Amino acid sequence: MFNKLSEKLDKALHTLKGHGRITEVNVAETLKEVRRALLDADVNFKIAKNFTKRVQEKALGQNVLTTLNPGQLMVKLVKDELTELMGGDTVGVNLGGNPTVILMSGLQGSGKTTFSGKLAKFLKTKKSKEVLLVGCDVYRPAAINQLQVVGEQVGVEVYAEVGNQNPVDISVNAIKHAKATGKNVVIIDTAGRLAIDESMMTEISNIHKAVNPQETLFIVDSMTGQDAVNTAKAFNDVLNFDGVILTKLDGDTRGGAALSIKSVVDKPIKFIGTGEKMEAIDVFYPDRMADRILGMGDVVSLVEKAQEQYDEAEARKLQKKIAKNQFGFDDFLSQINQIKKMGSMKDLVGMIPGANKMMKDVDIDDDAFKGIEAIIYSMTPSERSMPSTINASRKKRIAKGSGTSVQEVNQLMKQFNQMSKMMKMMQGGGGKKMMQMMKGMG
Repeated sequence: MFNKLSEKLDKALHTLKGHGRITEVNVAETLKEVRRALLDADVNFKIAKNFTKRVQEKALGQNVLTTLNPGQLMVKLVKDELTELMGGDTVGVNLGGNPTVILMSGLQGSGKTTFSGKLAKFLKTKKSKEVLLVGCDVYRPAAINQLQVVGEQVGVEVYAEVGNQNPVDISVNAIKHAKATGKNVVIIDTAGRLAIDESMMTEISNIHKAVNPQETLFIVDSMTGQDAVNTAKAFNDVLNFDGVILTKLDGDTRGGAALSIKSVVDKPIKFIGTGEKMEAIDVFYPDRMADRILGMGDVVSLVEKAQEQYDEAEARKLQKKIAKNQFGFDDFLSQINQIKKMGSMKDLVGMIPGANKMMKDVDIDDDAFKGIEAIIYSMTPSERSMPSTINASRKKRIAKGSGTSVQEVNQLMKQFNQMSKMMKMMQGGGGKKMMQMMKGMG
């Protein structure tokens, strides 16, 4: 997420982080590099220029050059300005109305239908809402079928009228159906086009007038950069939408859309999509995103994701097993599954301060656990519960069954034993011993 932008900003601010003498001249030179980094990320020239101008004015106004840590203060000023550029405060979704009507808009291929499903799952699981998805894309082949598949994945009813080519009537009828069936949120998935055209704008404007939604959201493919911002402006002129959703932030995103869109349309980014899975949706926090762009990570979001998967009863059971030295491979698999539910590995690593910089040339695959899982599933139930019984002949059988080598099985066994010892030490408060062991591991 924004890896190239992060790298260039880090390089630009390197001098001001304490490597060299800080002067008014090299502050100006540094900010010139910052502006160049923003332009390379496909940020509008005027926005990039105003950004660096504001940072420079604040820096000189706060006498940055004479402070104890001028480099750190400059980084903070850039971070604060990035936060403001992306909206400043987090803006939630308006869930007023009975039912709440959310109108989804955007170009074809922006991920609108998939994100409608993600939002439905988010509101169902996080806000305890009864959600109805509505298929109003009557033009694209199999669009309704796609929404029905998505609805089935997230466990939400989909309203569609096969044969009806009038999206306005479908929307109005869907709201009546929602009221009759006790649904309190209606998400309308409208038709997109390959480009903005008059008939598309007229249609979505008519739907908007007919249903009077509490929320009108514009979905942007973040990989399209400045083009996405121009499209957002055209939609906003017609719809006056309430907020923006950025999809595909897990790809090679340059960052232009996220950094420019608030300044152009004066509407907040409300949600982001960070992967293919239906759980890959996050509320947008401008300050946390600014931290990530500057390589500071996002520990708060990481902790929140971990807490979502935390099961107190399971944790107590695990604690007892560790205390009795009964921690087995089934427990290990359970921990892996909890990590996988937290999101994509690349996204999780990006939340760790400094990790992006250390692992910039490392390809982090979401299937990283597949080899480990294959080895564990090739073990018998008794071997998984009592790893100490796994001898040389058993290792050969496990390697053959999992399509791996004996060396890989040995490596997993070694890592598992080290982790078990660490967990045992943590239970007993042996922090000093654990630190020594970690040093020994590398």
